[in-house]
Amino acid sequence: MKAVIFDLDGVICFTDKLHYKAWKTVADEQGIYFDEKINDRLRGVSRMASLDIILERAGRAYSLDEKKEIAEKKNSIYVSLLDTMNENDLDDGVKEVLDTLRERGTLLAIGSSSKNTKKILEKLGLKDYFDAVSDGTNITRSKPDPEVFLKAAQMLGVEPEDAIVVEDALSGIDAALAGGFKCVGIGEAATHPQVTYSIKDMTELPEVVGGVFVS
Repeated sequence: MKAVIFDLDGVICFTDKLHYKAWKTVADEQGIYFDEKINDRLRGVSRMASLDIILERAGRAYSLDEKKEIAEKKNSIYVSLLDTMNENDLDDGVKEVLDTLRERGTLLAIGSSSKNTKKILEKLGLKDYFDAVSDGTNITRSKPDPEVFLKAAQMLGVEPEDAIVVEDALSGIDAALAGGFKCVGIGEAATHPQVTYSIKDMTELPEVVGGVFVS
C-alpha cells in the first residue's frame, strides 16, 4: 500500500450547509420543494445529477439549456459562499492526520466530484498538501463510477490495489469498490455493507492505514 485517496466534502471539510443554501435558493426560485433530506441524496453526486434529483419534484420538464442555467446559478451562489471559508474551517484533527500520513511517506490525493475542489483546498490552507487532485474538472462520470479515484491513482502512479479510499458517502464506497480499491468509511459510509474498514472519526485513520500498509 502506497497511497490514500480522500473524498473532500464530509471527509477533509464540511460544506454541506453551503451546498444546501445554494440549492435551496435556486429550488425556491423555481417553486420546487427542497429540504435537507433531499439534500442528503446529493452527497458525492455531480452538479447536473444533483439538479436532476431536485427536479424530480418539479411540475414540468426542463430543457438542457434551462438546467445548465440553474446549475450555473447554483454554483455561482455556492462559490460566493466559499469565500467565507478560511484555514480555521479545517479541523485540527484532520490536519494532524494528514501530517502523520505525510511523515510516513504515504502519497496523498483528493478524489472529489466537486469542480470547486482546488478553491476549497486553497481556502483551507491545503493548496500544496496533496500529491494529486482528481476532481470534477477532469472527469466525465460521477460516483458511483470509479473514474475520479482511478484518475487519482493514475496521477499518483499507483495501482488501485496499492491505494485506499476514504469516503463519507455510500456512492463513494460503491465507486471505490468498483475501481478495485480498499476503502475506509466514515459517517454514513461506515454503514455500507461492503466497506473494508469503518471509523468513527478521522483520528482513527492513521491506525487503520498503518495496519493496512504493513507488508
